[in-house]
Amino acid sequence: MKTINLLVIFIIVALVQIFVPAQMIFNQEKIIDTGVAYKFKTQPIDPSDPFRGKYIVLNYEVDTFKTSDSLWNYGEDVYVYLNQDSLGFAQVNQVSKFELKGHKDYVMAEVNWYNRNEAELHFNLPFDRYYMEETKAYDAELAVRNSQRDSVPNSAYALVYVKEGEAVLDDVIINQVSIKDFVEKKEGSN
Repeated sequence: MKTINLLVIFIIVALVQIFVPAQMIFNQEKIIDTGVAYKFKTQPIDPSDPFRGKYIVLNYEVDTFKTSDSLWNYGEDVYVYLNQDSLGFAQVNQVSKFELKGHKDYVMAEVNWYNRNEAELHFNLPFDRYYMEETKAYDAELAVRNSQRDSVPNSAYALVYVKEGEAVLDDVIINQVSIKDFVEKKEGSN
């Protein structure tokens, strides 16, 4: 009887271990399939950090909003409501401490700080890491950094799908080419 109970417990634990990651993957794929694609212009990337893994760090031009509401606390969750410009790039339409009825696309961000002199709220978007194959992450970071020095506007951006407060960073695009392909092309030419 003990063996059967242990076997049942083992099967339940195994199913939970399969279900949880599968559900996370399914949710992200659902957002990509049914969410709205936004392009977020990137800013120069922070230096690499060998202790945090193999990814590139992305900073975004869209990380502030002018507001006269000065009662913001560091680390507080904030609803960032988005719209798109004529080229599909993300713009902040509104920020709020609470969910607003009638507003469609938003992401949850974290308050960084409030600049009283500029009446500007600074926030951190939740999709600031793009994970890559270990051997390509450094080349990808250099490619994004170099594209931002380029005189061509909008040459580097993150493609993020947004749906009901959830966001999935799908790709980083440099000169209209996926960063994965961009780095592989670069490796092939060397």
